[in-house]
Parts: sequence; C-alpha cells; structure tokens
Amino acid sequence: MLGIALKMLFRDRAKYAMLVCGLAFCALLMCQQISVFCGIMMWTTSTVRNIGAPVWVVDAKVEQANEVIPMRQIEVERVRSVQGVAWAVPLYIGIEQARLADGSFQNVQLTGLDTGTLTGRPMDMEAGRIEDLRLPNAVVVDQVAVEKFRRKGITIQLGTTFEINDKEARVVGICHVARSFLGQPYIYTTFDRALEYAKPARKQLSYVLAGPAPGVSDEELAARISKLPGLRAISKDNLFWLTVWWYIKNTGIPISFGTVVLLGVIVGIAIAGQTFYLFVHDNLRYLAALKAMGARMHTLAAMVFLQAFSVGFIGYGIGVGLASWFGNTVLAKEQPPFYMPWQVPAFVAVVLIFICGFSAFIGLIKVSRLEPAVVFR
Repeated sequence: MLGIALKMLFRDRAKYAMLVCGLAFCALLMCQQISVFCGIMMWTTSTVRNIGAPVWVVDAKVEQANEVIPMRQIEVERVRSVQGVAWAVPLYIGIEQARLADGSFQNVQLTGLDTGTLTGRPMDMEAGRIEDLRLPNAVVVDQVAVEKFRRKGITIQLGTTFEINDKEARVVGICHVARSFLGQPYIYTTFDRALEYAKPARKQLSYVLAGPAPGVSDEELAARISKLPGLRAISKDNLFWLTVWWYIKNTGIPISFGTVVLLGVIVGIAIAGQTFYLFVHDNLRYLAALKAMGARMHTLAAMVFLQAFSVGFIGYGIGVGLASWFGNTVLAKEQPPFYMPWQVPAFVAVVLIFICGFSAFIGLIKVSRLEPAVVFR
C-alpha cells in the first residue's frame, strides 16, 4: 500500500513539484532568516569573543558588553586584592576618530590591551607580530579597517600611518577578528597608549579583566568580586548571554526577523495545505477503490501521511541546503552576518513536520468522509 501511495504522489508531477517547492521555500526562508538573526546576535558579542577573558569587571550599572561606564584605574588593584584572583589587568575600549592621509575621517573602536601581558590580544594575525605593539605609536588594525580604508582609496599595510585625535598611529600588524555590531574597525594598541589617543577624562578604565586561581570557577570568582562596592563582575559566558538578551529585549531586531519567519510558516501552511488537499481530492477515486477492496482507515491514513512527509523531507533537504549554500557564500564576504547552529535546522525540521502533519490532516478529513461507492459512479 505504501508503495502505491508513493506512485500516486510521483505520478502527479505538477502538484508534487509545487509541494516540494513550497516546502523548500518555507525551509529556506526560515533557516536563512534565523541564521542571519543569530549572526547579528554574534556581532553584538564580538568584543567578548575577541578578548576572551574569563571574568569581566565593570561598573555596577552596566547591563551588557557594549555599554561602557568608565571607572577609576585604582579598581584594578581592588580586584587584585580579592581572594581567588590569579591575575587582573586593565582594558580600554572607546570609539575614537581616525584621520586618514587624504584628510577623511573614520570612526574606530580603539582597544587598549595591558602593556605587560597583552591580555585579550587577537589570535589570528594576518601580517606582523602582536608583540610589536610595544613599539612607539604602534597599532594593530583588523580586516574591517583594511576594507574600509581601501574604499577611501588608501591601502593599509605594515608601516602605514594615520592619526587618532591628532596623534600618529603606525600599523605594525593586521589581524582578523569578529566584526563589531556597529561596523567600526577594531584598532588595537597598549593600554597606556590608548589613554594618550583618547580624549582626556577623569575616568578612563573601561573594564578590568580577571582570571581565577586554580580551584576557583569563573562564576565563583565573579561572585566574590561583585561584593566590592560599585563593581559588578560577570563571567565570559554570562556576559555573552546578557548581551544577547539585552538586544533581544531592547531592540526591534527579533520582531523584524520573527515576522519574516512567521510569514514563512504561513506561506508554507497555505501552499502545502491547499496543494495537498487538491492532490488528495484528485486521487479520491483511487482511495475509494482501495477502501472498497477492504483497506481500513488507518491504512489510508498511513498512505496520506507518507505522501505528506515524503515531500516534506525532500523540501526540507533542498531548503536547508540552499540556506547553507547562501551562508557559505556570504561568510566569504562576512556580510550579511550568518551563523547556523544545529538548533536552527532542528527548529525548521519541527516546523516542517507540523506543516506536513497539518496538510495531511486536512487531506484525511476528505478521505474519512469518502464513500467506497463513489468508485462506481
């Protein structure tokens, strides 16, 4: 019987193609949009992932990683005094303005690493050495800076100079890091030099990075440091999710992408449900003949569900495959953002199972009311 069901499905090529295309489009739309949304959320946490410190110490009012409230530099010593802290170093992060050789400006995210240890250094160096940051006026730029400066007609290479707040910066290295949410290039230098590049202010410490001693977990150390008045310590993983949820709750990004995903589900239900109902309707005489020969309702239901889930499986594979191809294509250019964890295709599979099940249920309503005598009319 199941073989007969598949023959009935493949025989009507037009409706079969419509069902597969409709479900493939639905899977592609959902998978691509959710993956782009995940990519944007990854951009919001680029600072945390690029630096990679186990524990981040911030002002007590900070809610997410991209919110910087300057602190006093003495906070580094206060953190070092906490039991269980193996090391603690300062970090400066701020938006500054770089002046190019032709006089044009480019906003950059200046990152000042601890001069002695260079904790939080970029790991993927495309040119130069990170240790050269200790040289006078030395900076390391990321791939976004190279790209943006190229658009302005300037080629960035080792030895290229530009100005940050009227102070010379000389490129000693080019790195590859995760892009920032706002799209500004990352410029790395030492903490002391970053304070020279930055505009004068009474408080200039952005973060204190800390690491736990052996036997102390990141969460336990964060809880101990958070007892210091005016400070809040957050482990790297918790800061990652705090930042993601902050953008989900306080921006329109989830609503925008969620609306598109919902439309994909509605389109999938409409196309698959209507087309499958017409398919069943056109094959009523065959189902009636089987019913007249003694086929029970559960047998006919198995045939209908097999037909629905067969096109669903094929449509799912085509849709997710096209979304993966799209992701591999855009990842080479790094725009738009694209990140597809295993939960995304799993979620899409669940939605398509629901759509196929709903479509089969609509068809079964017609089959359940079918009179075997219709075959003789």
